[in-house]
Amino acid sequence: MTRHLSVFALSLALAGGSAVVARAAQPSVSAVSIPSPEPSPIAPPVPAVAPGFHAPEVPPANANVVGVTQQPFVGISLENAIGMALLKNPDLAVAAANAKIAAYQIGEAKGAYDLRFMIEPSIKHSKSAPENAFFAGPKFGPVEQNVQNLQAGVSGQLPLGTEFSASVSQTRVDDNTVVNAFDPYYLASINLAVTQPLLKNAGINPAKLQLELARINDDATRAQALAAASNTIAGVEDVYWDLVAAWRNAAIQESALRNTIAQQNSNVRLAKKGAAAPIDAVESSTQVAVYQDNVFSALQTVSELQNQLKSMIVDDPADPIWQANLMPTSPVRQLPQAPKLDQELARAMQHRPELAQVQAEQAQASASLAYAKNQLLPEVNLQVQYQGNGFAGNALPPLAQFGAQTPPGYLGGTFGQAYGNLGRFPTYSAGVVISTPLGNRTARASLAAASEQARIANIQSKGIDQRILFDVRNAVQGYQSAVARLYAARRARENAAAVYASEQRKFKNGASTTFLVLQRETELVADEGRELQAQTDLNKAVVELQRADGTILAANGVTLAKLGTGDAQK
Repeated sequence: MTRHLSVFALSLALAGGSAVVARAAQPSVSAVSIPSPEPSPIAPPVPAVAPGFHAPEVPPANANVVGVTQQPFVGISLENAIGMALLKNPDLAVAAANAKIAAYQIGEAKGAYDLRFMIEPSIKHSKSAPENAFFAGPKFGPVEQNVQNLQAGVSGQLPLGTEFSASVSQTRVDDNTVVNAFDPYYLASINLAVTQPLLKNAGINPAKLQLELARINDDATRAQALAAASNTIAGVEDVYWDLVAAWRNAAIQESALRNTIAQQNSNVRLAKKGAAAPIDAVESSTQVAVYQDNVFSALQTVSELQNQLKSMIVDDPADPIWQANLMPTSPVRQLPQAPKLDQELARAMQHRPELAQVQAEQAQASASLAYAKNQLLPEVNLQVQYQGNGFAGNALPPLAQFGAQTPPGYLGGTFGQAYGNLGRFPTYSAGVVISTPLGNRTARASLAAASEQARIANIQSKGIDQRILFDVRNAVQGYQSAVARLYAARRARENAAAVYASEQRKFKNGASTTFLVLQRETELVADEGRELQAQTDLNKAVVELQRADGTILAANGVTLAKLGTGDAQK
């Protein structure tokens, strides 16, 4: 045939001119050279390891899930699994505790604006030697003085940096000095003082910065807890649907094993009657062993997924749920409407908790930057003070020999009169205190560091936007692909089932072989597995879509107040 084609091409070239000759000159199939035989491979030396090895003759183990009560099965719904994880998952318990700590830290920062109350009672007794006739006790004796003092007041600061104080004090003095006009006498005073920063620490100061940072940290930790909850829910759902698939796969493998055993029994009967070759029975026995292995592998997967799910929903190794043979009971969810990329992106930008985290980091950097800039300014503080002084006492007879006069009547009395005289002897003061460190290196370094933090926050903001775009695009693509794969897998499984049923009918009528029946069964089991995997991937694609667009929290009714409230350490 090849030679005929070459002759035909040559005749066309002679009849049709140079163009045809040019085409005929191209290499044809007949021009392909036969390759030379490959030389013997040069193999490396291989040691004889475990000579005489053969598989040990051991009986098969029971097809059970290890470490659980086999019957009855314990049903668990997806909603219950998520609820238990939200209450008892250790990671969520830590995240919720951190959120509470952040709220307490706000109260701690507000403590800087608490009024500070002060009270100071004191007594004093002193005795001193007489120095002269004026500063001596009676009969030139020692000067004795007893002082009783009580001082009380409040002080504090305001968010704008204003510091204030108000205090009152009263003193009783008993003094035996001979030249005293009053004994005892009483002192009373009221003191009001205000210090207002005009440049440095005006508007923003250490106390206000700490309060603002505490509030921002509260927002950040709340967002972090919600992000952890989102990831936990997605993880629980993924493991739950994997467990659904694992049990269904175990059922598929068990069904295939039963069918293969039935086929083996049929082949044995036919071989004994001489209607089939003995090798057909051997062939079906081989397939039985393959499906026995598949059943054990499927149960191992079930066991691993049960343990993984249990570790996510309980925090106590002694919890009875570890003994339960868990069986998922939730049906496959209805598919959402076909997602649109722009709508999913808009939803994600509104609901993803990671955005709140980044915004908190930006706010923290902005607050630190504003404070650092303020600290570069010189410290200029306006100080205003008022002091009212009152005096009263027990007036002594005037010393006529020294020309003393009788004290006015408003000075006579005790503490009541002393307080009444506060307005008679006021003291006012006002001043400005200016100070600044030369070089101001601390403030300059703090400003440089705060500027870098602000730049990092902006970079992270762009990064989270890109990551959300990445997540949403992949989630939408994954959902669409999963829907299409499930449709194709279902069609393939339906066709494989029809082909397998037809092959069984042909075998019963003597028109097929054991090999073909087993081959069709293997193809059907494989297509059932692909359909199962496609359905599982679609379930998980829906979960990923909810996580990517940030609606997974609302879909599961998550509130921050309930996260981790059922942990064992509470």
